[in-house]
Amino acid sequence: MLQLPKRGWSKEVIERGLQENRSGDMPVHGGRVWAYVYPAGEEIEAIQKRAYLEFLSENALDPTVFPSLRKMENDVVAIALSHMNAPEGAAGNFTSGGTESCMLAVKTARDYARKVRGIAEPQIVVPVTAHAAFHKAAQYFDVELITVPVDEITFKVRPEAVEAVLTDRTALIVVSAPSYAHGVVDPVTEVAALAKARGILCHVDGCIGAWLLPFFEKLGAPVPAFDFRVDGVTSLSMDLHKYGFCPKGASVILYRSKDLRKFQVFSCAAWTGYSVVNPTMLSTKTGGPVAAAWATLHALGEEGYLEKAAMMREATQKLIAGIAEIPSLSVLGTPEMTLVAFSSTEVSPFFVIDAMKKRNWYIQPQFDGHGSRANIHLTITPQSLANVEPFLADLRAAVEEVRGRTFGPLVATLGAALDGVDPTTFGDEMLGQMLAMGGLSPDALPEEMADVNAILNSLPPALTEKLLATFVNDLFTPTA
Repeated sequence: MLQLPKRGWSKEVIERGLQENRSGDMPVHGGRVWAYVYPAGEEIEAIQKRAYLEFLSENALDPTVFPSLRKMENDVVAIALSHMNAPEGAAGNFTSGGTESCMLAVKTARDYARKVRGIAEPQIVVPVTAHAAFHKAAQYFDVELITVPVDEITFKVRPEAVEAVLTDRTALIVVSAPSYAHGVVDPVTEVAALAKARGILCHVDGCIGAWLLPFFEKLGAPVPAFDFRVDGVTSLSMDLHKYGFCPKGASVILYRSKDLRKFQVFSCAAWTGYSVVNPTMLSTKTGGPVAAAWATLHALGEEGYLEKAAMMREATQKLIAGIAEIPSLSVLGTPEMTLVAFSSTEVSPFFVIDAMKKRNWYIQPQFDGHGSRANIHLTITPQSLANVEPFLADLRAAVEEVRGRTFGPLVATLGAALDGVDPTTFGDEMLGQMLAMGGLSPDALPEEMADVNAILNSLPPALTEKLLATFVNDLFTPTA
């Protein structure tokens, strides 16, 4: 197993090692990666790096020791609350990301339900399009998750479907603005009204869209109501490290009132050390992300964000129009922001993804289910605008290249053979054999992933989840 070097490496050796480590990474800049990254531009990135490093060593654990971090967090949260039209008395906190923000909303709802409404075993209600973070929160915080189907044309949750599953145990209803998979905004006004009428909390997951949508609205786009102007919305999550273009580790969780936010806070004096008070899940944390977020918001300002929003809106419109002109391709739903999912009834999206990778584009696969066909997902950024035409040209060529291609025999038989099988009956050895059969190894992924994705897509979701957990458990293995 790898050990600490006896003598520290030089700066030059470390820099060379860092560059070697990243040699297999997809490029952050250039606009050829249509997921995961939201480049701010060279000038803004220079400001971000300076701010991040300036507060790298400060510890946000105790807000009384480093009041600069508390001030910047309060500033960032205040800007976010204003952006969401929050009322007087609203509150929020800076978090490490969307998953933490969503999990805190669930934790708050659970504790509120127990202490205020007397619900011993709370439930949360989410559309099937809600982010996986809510499934994670339900598992971590031991609350029952109730999923609701969505309209198979619009991919929006139907208020009547939500109402049908509400019970006296419902602690929280979740809606998305927008949902990640199809880029559409749920009917927040109608669902929030249902929640308020029953005394249920209503959370809007705006992690990917809440920051950008108001700028689209200012540009004249029809944006459905989703923020605190909607009566009944009690909390909202919003990532700043997505379309706020801040460095990673920047999100906010917002509440209509401090009285509700107090159920989020953890405090402990029942041990022999210092008193611990955590408004969010993390204790010790660097001040870098909040400082960089503070710097980014002030460096770009409203005009900067409007300029980027206009570029992304134009790119989205051109992409949707261009995809429609390629034979057999069609966009799923009607995207209301900068997230586009498209599919085909004639060619597998998984083959197209491999063909585009050979052309140095990274695009994201999404499996079928809940009325949505297997598809390709695009996350559009300002860098996308300059890449629309070459992307569409390569996409057209990729579709024609894979037309008529079929999957290997394992894909056709494995899904049918395992349909209805209880995944809990599979031990580690069997799961390992299945991964090997599909070509998934922690040492190296196959160059072409179409068969792997098709196999995972064909299996029952519970078995796919178990296979992926086994793979990742092997993937993070100490270096030999």
